[in-house]
Amino acid sequence: MEALLPSCTAMRSSQRCLPVVPTETYRRRKASGWSCESQLSTDHQVPLEMQAWTYAEYGSVDVLKLESDVRVPEMKEDQVLVKVAAAALNPVDFKRRLGKFKATDSPLPTVPGYDVAGVVVGVGSQVKGLKTGDEVYGNINEKALEGLKQFGSLGQYTAVEEKLLALKPKNLSFPQAASLPLAIETAYEGLERVGFSARKSLLVLGGAGGVGSLVIQLAKNVFGASKVAATSSTGKLELLKNLGADLSIDYTKQNFEELPYKFDVIYDTVGQGERAVNAVKEGGSIVVLTGAVKPPGFRLWMHFRTSKLGMLQGKLSYIPFHKGARVCYCQLVVDTTVVMVFEWK
Repeated sequence: MEALLPSCTAMRSSQRCLPVVPTETYRRRKASGWSCESQLSTDHQVPLEMQAWTYAEYGSVDVLKLESDVRVPEMKEDQVLVKVAAAALNPVDFKRRLGKFKATDSPLPTVPGYDVAGVVVGVGSQVKGLKTGDEVYGNINEKALEGLKQFGSLGQYTAVEEKLLALKPKNLSFPQAASLPLAIETAYEGLERVGFSARKSLLVLGGAGGVGSLVIQLAKNVFGASKVAATSSTGKLELLKNLGADLSIDYTKQNFEELPYKFDVIYDTVGQGERAVNAVKEGGSIVVLTGAVKPPGFRLWMHFRTSKLGMLQGKLSYIPFHKGARVCYCQLVVDTTVVMVFEWK
């Protein structure tokens, strides 16, 4: 994943398109000078319009436009309005932009983005646990492939259900927090779904990636794995060791199927499920994030964020960042490389 600071972005804007068209409600409110002050922090005046990345059609990165007159989303009763401090990109973002989920996607034009970290500046009437000024983070979409929000995290403001957010750990920066939600939900849920537990062995294919790096750490520090092996390129072997892997495998020089032992669970983040069959124990489990394989005699779980309930507030206790005075185990791999810098008002 890639965390984006408010002052930078990894996407380009090469052409101008029509701005996101305001709703009739928005037009009436703008004409009357509405500001929703009864629900918003008195310390922060929320504008009617914001900067945001948008696209009005599906396609390559060239459909993305940086707009300065996108309306600020309205809160529902169970939502809070978040002033975005950082957002992160995941593979699902570009797949959505390509139109792979168009049957269940939000209307176009849309502001993309799932993962967010920021500050609460508005609170809906049914919100009980959050207040203005709280620093929060989360995945703003309850499901990855349907019911997606039209106003995502790649804007200055986004409206999010309270249940999908959690307080940002004080020992994490906003970019670090934004890099977590979808990746760690995926990492944890995959291990949980296959019943991973203490004294079991695990092989992570793609251990240096966003999900893989968290799978290693969760398996060792939370689930109590007896052995964790992981694959990566030559230059990232040291990273695997630092993350806690007992065995680092250079996939450019060694085939993991040729190891002298097999694993209780294989967590495949890179689409090598067919090969994983040869390295898993009989009766073992394979978690597959991409591709399709169903070998006979093995439990297979294909994951693409199937959770129906907001995970962050209910399940964040498993993340070492939320262990109070305990040592923070997890390391976050954040790529801050950008190709454009712009002023974030």
